[in-house]
Amino acid sequence: MSETKLFHDVLRERHSVRSFLPDPVPEEVIRSVLEDAQLAPSNCNTQPWQMHIVSGTKRDALSKAMLADDDVGRYTMDFSFSTSDFDGVYKQRSKDQGAAYYNAIGVAREASEDRRTAARLNLSFFGAPHAAFLFMPSVGDNVRVAGDLGMYGQTFLLSLTAHGLGGIPQTMLGYHADTVRDVLGIDPALKLLFGISFGYPNTTHAANKYRIGKAPLEETVTFHH
Repeated sequence: MSETKLFHDVLRERHSVRSFLPDPVPEEVIRSVLEDAQLAPSNCNTQPWQMHIVSGTKRDALSKAMLADDDVGRYTMDFSFSTSDFDGVYKQRSKDQGAAYYNAIGVAREASEDRRTAARLNLSFFGAPHAAFLFMPSVGDNVRVAGDLGMYGQTFLLSLTAHGLGGIPQTMLGYHADTVRDVLGIDPALKLLFGISFGYPNTTHAANKYRIGKAPLEETVTFHH
């Protein structure tokens, strides 16, 4: 039996893994992670998440299809996202994260082609043998349901860490919602929020050796007495 990790340690060990070993994760371990994630809270216990996991040949086919989309600039997002929509401290945090990552993997700011190559690693799941796609029904303005999927996704990520695995939540996988639905045969009524690549971290890769800081509580929390 593996040693149980303290929750405090799991929280601090979890980080976005951007390089994985090719070794597949045993199905019983994946199921254990999913059982943990299923305990996430949701509005009125609606549990609106629909999780689709790709491995093996299906994983490879989906990666090939998304890369082909990217080659011709075809993007089919169910929900909008652009870092240019942020301003102030939020935009600065985004810039700091990007600078830290590219610096860690040795890609210069002016090396636009190298940056594009690095960004496209998202579409090959950073080498992970598995990827999870979080779909949701469209309800109202979708904000409450998306919040539920966020809690589910975080529980999934923390359980990966507790099991000695790693993962990375990827908005970029949501850029190809129609393609994911087509390849996996998913009902168009279900909307793709984001994906998570996961597996055993490649601990020797430079992309996994840097850490990005978090804001102090004084910047994000206000106490009212």
